[in-house]
Amino acid sequence: FFLCASMSSLLSMAAPVTAMLVVARSIQGVIRRFYMGRRVVRCLQADAAKKERESSPQIARKDLIRKLLKGIETGDSEAASVVSEEKYIQHNPQTREGGEGLAALFKRLSKTNPRVNIVRAYEDGDFVFAHTEYDFSTRNIGFEIFRFEGNVAVEHWDNIQPRQGPNASGRSMVDGPTESKDIDLTETNKKLVRSFVMEVLIGRSQENLHLYLSEKRGLLQHSPEMIDRIAAFRSRFHEAPLGKRQAVQYDHLHRVLAEGNFVLTVCEGIGDGVHTSFFDLYRVDNGSIVEHWDTVEAVPPRSSWKNENGKFLGLKLGAESKD
Repeated sequence: FFLCASMSSLLSMAAPVTAMLVVARSIQGVIRRFYMGRRVVRCLQADAAKKERESSPQIARKDLIRKLLKGIETGDSEAASVVSEEKYIQHNPQTREGGEGLAALFKRLSKTNPRVNIVRAYEDGDFVFAHTEYDFSTRNIGFEIFRFEGNVAVEHWDNIQPRQGPNASGRSMVDGPTESKDIDLTETNKKLVRSFVMEVLIGRSQENLHLYLSEKRGLLQHSPEMIDRIAAFRSRFHEAPLGKRQAVQYDHLHRVLAEGNFVLTVCEGIGDGVHTSFFDLYRVDNGSIVEHWDTVEAVPPRSSWKNENGKFLGLKLGAESKD
């Protein structure tokens, strides 16, 4: 009797405990399903965002640079968002860093009625290079190079020259083809132009000129002081008399950038006895250089620089010279 009573008492005490365990397990199941549901929702949201990014057209970096440079003319404050002002490194020696923000600068400049024409713009990896025409009371031609991190520009180089011409062949500093082609030949064309600069311009091996320029097709020349004939090109870079320096002397190749059949080189040397920067754009067709544009700018003395970033610093990765 006492044994039965004790068992009955224990069973009556165990019933609530069992019920509590059942409830606890139920709660755990609900919590587990809740968190699993949240993970599923997050995965679905991430997948939807990825599909949206893939289906949405991405703005090309060169189009962002078109927007940025056009902002000088329009005063559009949104154009300044293309640049990361916190990271931005300016290599134009005549431009100060910091101070007035780009948005305010664009708004102020737009009131002077500037004109900005982006003639050409191309991409090479994290770099965008553009061929531009400016009219800020005086007309200038420039090459602009921007380095990107993600979708913002963080570094800038340029080479600006007063507009001249047309040259004796009737060509301006900016006319001619603008659309790139032969994208699959980008690296091949870069290699061709790099060799041309190293052998002919820096190495001064005139005997190898035929390897890069077609005597039959000639060279369409947009440089204001040159004409189409290859003979004129030869004379510009002919060997100077013993003991005298060439009027134009290329000494260092700092960077080669390309998109398809358009190749830009950044070089340093001497022009008429002055430390000079040479930015040259070449169009390549069927394995030959067939067209050429350039800007030539004196590098100001270090004492007059408005920033300490250097004209070529950052482009000098793999810089090459005759030496």
